[in-house]
Amino acid sequence: MDPDIHFVFGSHPQHGYVAGFNSSLPSHLADWFLTRVQFEAVPGEPGLYQLIEPEHDGPRRTRQAAQSLRAQGYAVHVDTDIVYAPANPPGRPNGLAERRKRIAKAASGRSLQRSTAPTTSPPSARPAPPKPTYAPTVHLAGHGR
Repeated sequence: MDPDIHFVFGSHPQHGYVAGFNSSLPSHLADWFLTRVQFEAVPGEPGLYQLIEPEHDGPRRTRQAAQSLRAQGYAVHVDTDIVYAPANPPGRPNGLAERRKRIAKAASGRSLQRSTAPTTSPPSARPAPPKPTYAPTVHLAGHGR
């Protein structure tokens, strides 16, 4: 790995979208950053991390992880198979289109909560109580001498 590169992102035939880090970077720091961008350590493969739930828009999430690390000032290399991969490859729906269809259908239909307009008139404002015609009497406690 190039010593000027801190993190490398790519694809692995067994683990999907993976990330690695340069040995010049402390491993606990690399672990902290990679777990924050949704990667987890691969058991039995030291220094190798795999994307959590890669079937949920894996290429985009991997690119976003690389962008987040670059924003922190790290040098990041992303393999071209991820850079040019479509966000949702054909044949692997992520459910977003179906969810949008359900929301659009619900928004276009009539609400069941208000099926008809209310037939009663709105309640009128409560009248203010009349002012008293007398002056209130105030009793003050006196000194007992």
